[in-house]
Amino acid sequence: MWLTLLAPPKGIIPRGLPGKLKIVSYECLAGLPRGSLLFLFAIIFFSCSQERDMPTDGPSIDLLMEPGSSVAVPDDMPGPHLNKWDIYNYLALGDSYTIGASVESAVSFPIQLKTRLEEGLKVKVNTEIIAVTGWRTDNLLDAVKKGAQMPSYDLVTLLIGVNNQYQGKPFRVYTQEFPLLLEAAMALAYGNPKNVVVVSVPDYAYTPFGEGRNTDKISKEIDEYNAFAEATALQMGVSFINITDITRNGLSNPNLVAGDGLHPSGETYKRFVDKLYPVVLPIFD
Repeated sequence: MWLTLLAPPKGIIPRGLPGKLKIVSYECLAGLPRGSLLFLFAIIFFSCSQERDMPTDGPSIDLLMEPGSSVAVPDDMPGPHLNKWDIYNYLALGDSYTIGASVESAVSFPIQLKTRLEEGLKVKVNTEIIAVTGWRTDNLLDAVKKGAQMPSYDLVTLLIGVNNQYQGKPFRVYTQEFPLLLEAAMALAYGNPKNVVVVSVPDYAYTPFGEGRNTDKISKEIDEYNAFAEATALQMGVSFINITDITRNGLSNPNLVAGDGLHPSGETYKRFVDKLYPVVLPIFD
């Protein structure tokens, strides 16, 4: 006897969205009168018709199969590792250090992190970046208030503050606005602080651009910004990753600085990801 199953292909349904799948055993129907069978099928048909009103983002397919037989999967369907739990959403908030100014976008740290997660875990990571060169905390706050593309994200990273320091804004502005940004990041991460990671501010004093400036003052102020960010993050239960030490090798290792003499290189961003990856990994288990 043939059995029709209505189910979405694996990997099409986003996380948390149930697919339609009813498995009915026909063995228990053996011996029932014809009238009973017709009545039972009418109930099943009515029940399925009601469920069709539920929204789903993925197309559904009909699979015809006999009891005990295997399902033939079309060649163009996603691989067997994909299912509704394997699609994740990642939001990166920040400034030029987040978009990867002066390097290819593919080697920015959010995209390198996305690539490493996808290749290592065989998952799909949809990545959105809200960042612009020169942004301070107030600029990023305004952008976040205007809304991200998704209502919630499985992972949110936040790296902001260097332009507050570079443009000489009062430090108290950062102490007022950074906590608001962190609260917004958590709200976008299903309200879960464990899904948010704060990344420390790089130290541009150790670049050709910063070398001729007051490097001691720059480093001291960067340390103050990072100390506040770390304390605030830990107070809210959010992970804090210190990558500043990596950027302080920029003068001794020119390969860590991009061609503009200021921003990190792709190699530096790779080292950022080396620190980020083990911290965010539990989110994707």
